[in-house]
Amino acid sequence: MKRVHVDNYAPKYYSGKWSWDSKKDALHFEPHNDLSDARERYITTNTHKFMRTINQEEELIFRQEFVRSESSFDNDTVVIYDIRDLVLFLMPTEFLTYKFVEFMHKPAVYRLLHSLTIYFEYYLRMVEFVLIRRDELSGQMAQIQSEQTNDMKRVFSVYLSQYRMLVARNYSVIIKGEGDMGKYYHMKEIVNISATIWDKNFHEQFLACSTQIVWIAMHRRAYNVIEMEMNRLFRSEHFVTSRPEYLSFTPAERSLLYGRNSKIVNYRTQVSPLIQELQHIQAEDLPILWIGERKYRGTDIRIMEMELEYIVPGPQLRLIDVAHGILGHPKKLYNTLLELDWPSVRYSNFSKHHDPYHIIRQPHLDIPKIDAMKMRQMTEQYEHFYEIHNLFETCHRQVIFKWLRREKIIKFYRSGGLLTNIVSRCEKELATTAHGPRVDQIIANYFKVKSRLRKEAQSREGDDDTVASGRIGNNSPKEKNQVADMFYD
Repeated sequence: MKRVHVDNYAPKYYSGKWSWDSKKDALHFEPHNDLSDARERYITTNTHKFMRTINQEEELIFRQEFVRSESSFDNDTVVIYDIRDLVLFLMPTEFLTYKFVEFMHKPAVYRLLHSLTIYFEYYLRMVEFVLIRRDELSGQMAQIQSEQTNDMKRVFSVYLSQYRMLVARNYSVIIKGEGDMGKYYHMKEIVNISATIWDKNFHEQFLACSTQIVWIAMHRRAYNVIEMEMNRLFRSEHFVTSRPEYLSFTPAERSLLYGRNSKIVNYRTQVSPLIQELQHIQAEDLPILWIGERKYRGTDIRIMEMELEYIVPGPQLRLIDVAHGILGHPKKLYNTLLELDWPSVRYSNFSKHHDPYHIIRQPHLDIPKIDAMKMRQMTEQYEHFYEIHNLFETCHRQVIFKWLRREKIIKFYRSGGLLTNIVSRCEKELATTAHGPRVDQIIANYFKVKSRLRKEAQSREGDDDTVASGRIGNNSPKEKNQVADMFYD
């Protein structure tokens, strides 16, 4: 069957319901025109209402105004930037402040969201493993648990604590106000007075958005598990509300999931589980704190695996056969809300032998060696030679101001603004009589931008002989964006 090319500006996500039309003896699709009162319109995260679904008009507005530019890096694959932009569009209006939108575009926040995605990928697998083992150990056909099973669980628990340690490392950079995070620190520099109310609201908003981002990245599954664990990580168990939809774990299961460093004390002296992971670090786990900053040199295979997962960008995860939710998947397999489009998946002809994105294969846990912990204690570490510098797509002030005008833009299009498709765009370009810049001016601007960006890169590198980067290509994303914007302007 021949597939027909679809316009990029046509709706991909159809919000509505199917019903049977007895007169026509066929299925009939009823689109949602007004979802303001529908129960499936919103989802509540920490008392904040996020939109769960959008109608076709909102979809066209989002794709025309707020979707990541085609000139950006790896535009054809799903990355954290795409999930973040979708959450910014779905989040409540009171979140739209300049400081919060700018905060969500910072590199330190990107690192934290990246580590959270890796952590929850394995945390959900561990929860599934715990629930399966609970069923196997109960009932009339209960199995006997051997000592080797307990050893395997201890190794799994240590591995999960190591991912939690990576999250804590990135989170501590933000709460200490290091670097460009200083402007978001709760203490004023001169008067030393804490902005407690502002900091509380800011933390609640970031926690709600992080929950939504991780939930979407995990294929929108296990929402209650993600929300419960996110609140426990950043708050502590004293402040996690008891809800009937949350799972309850036995002491043995809690010890497996929460690790050996999890301690519950009086709420006056209680710290969050993330900070507890940094207070008691084993000697063999110290290189984890430098993952993403220094290139590891040693014989610990576990540290090498974690470093490879962390520094490899999402679009290239398929090269190492690792899955972090939907990160790195082709956008053609997903609709506007980043939900799997199963007809596109069927046309891709995936199978268990050809499944680079782990869509057909179920998530699994590799059984570790029983003596894995003893082997790690005998590993050697050497002095590091190389530092890793990550390249991030800078966010211009115009992009932040556009997000602040989100409601006005939506209102403008709903009141009669033109949602352009590919046909109207071509007609407009053919009808215009304006001429662009001269060829010599374009070439001069091109070399001017290239020289300035190369000087900035050389000043950042300093005297380093080699810079290890997570990007592949001759030009940085910043260069590509600015050069492309210059040509289009």
